[in-house]
Amino acid sequence: MELFKNTNFDFLGKKWPFIGLSLALTAAGLVSLAIKGGPRYGIDFKGGALVHVTFVQRPSVDQVRAALSGKIPALEVQELSGKPEDIIGTDVQDDKALQAVDKTIVDTLMASFGGQPGGKYNINAGDADGLANQLREPLQAASVPMSDQLLHDLAAKIMDYRKYHGGLIRNLDELSAVQGVVPPILNVIKQVTYPAPLAVLGTEIVGPKIGAELQRKAILAVLYALGGMLVYIAFRFEWIYGVAAVIAVFHDTIITLGLFSLFNKEISLTVVAALLTLVGYSMNDTIVTFDRIRENLKIMRREALEPLVNKSVNQTLSRTVLTSGLTLLTALALFLFGGQVLNGFSFALVCGIIVGTYSSVFVASPILIFWHNFLEARKRPSGSSAAPSVSKVGGPKEGVRRGAAKVK
Repeated sequence: MELFKNTNFDFLGKKWPFIGLSLALTAAGLVSLAIKGGPRYGIDFKGGALVHVTFVQRPSVDQVRAALSGKIPALEVQELSGKPEDIIGTDVQDDKALQAVDKTIVDTLMASFGGQPGGKYNINAGDADGLANQLREPLQAASVPMSDQLLHDLAAKIMDYRKYHGGLIRNLDELSAVQGVVPPILNVIKQVTYPAPLAVLGTEIVGPKIGAELQRKAILAVLYALGGMLVYIAFRFEWIYGVAAVIAVFHDTIITLGLFSLFNKEISLTVVAALLTLVGYSMNDTIVTFDRIRENLKIMRREALEPLVNKSVNQTLSRTVLTSGLTLLTALALFLFGGQVLNGFSFALVCGIIVGTYSSVFVASPILIFWHNFLEARKRPSGSSAAPSVSKVGGPKEGVRRGAAKVK
């Protein structure tokens, strides 16, 4: 499918405004990163605590975030798909402070979504010892004889039941399935306890050492991806093609990170996944353009390089608009409607697709032309004002040699 036929836009003639834009965005991003002391890392990288909370009927992430906003430092709320659970993140790492944060989370969520306790004991928040202490006197008052050992064993079985049923007892009547909970005991349990519609399943702590290791591995993942692509393109085309493509992709990554800093957005593991996606996407877009340049070098041998590159970009214009445009629409939909959890991921995709599309034309292609002109200037006799040769940077393993032969 072709959206445009026989176009003849002078893309390379308009390269300087785009190169200037790239330089301005790169400088602004680097200045922002320097002022802020680097990217704003999420809990995955800088360390902190992740509190897992489960609900009988889960409220929306926005409701949970609104309830906790201003009470939890560096608040992050993530919804687990397929489960009625949320992960609440905070950058608190001190044990004492973490206990206070845990209590704040529980108290706030209970006040907002926990229902009416009526002075009863929350069976979804306590442990076996706490439940046994709550039941001891009411059982005696109800003339239900039970030794301390039997009482603790029964409380432990109830806690095990809660553990293996998603961390929540939704209705006290379901405890009749627990061995030893006979009707008189169940009646006492109903009198002194109630099942809150939410519970804290546990807390995971991400230490600063683990966060630093994740940072290192994320950077290495991006660099290894760029290095592998450089080797492949250098082998498949010419080394200058690989250098131009990698510079363009590195340009895309730097600008995207700079925009994250300018808009004060966090770098998380999902953002790293988006950056790696962009590395592959932008590289693919650049390779399509380079492949058309290589094909045209074989057909239009007498054509000067810059008009040939322009023609190649025009020939791939329909493909570029279709693939980049449709992908951008999908990324925009995620950004606008995907919620807070996907915001960083979708923001990286939107920025990367826009920057990556124009860098294939206005960054990678001019590098090829600059290198060709540089080689021609070196080969030209000193003081000569002869017009540059029409030799090309070339196809796979032959273009540069062909150009050199023509100069001779």
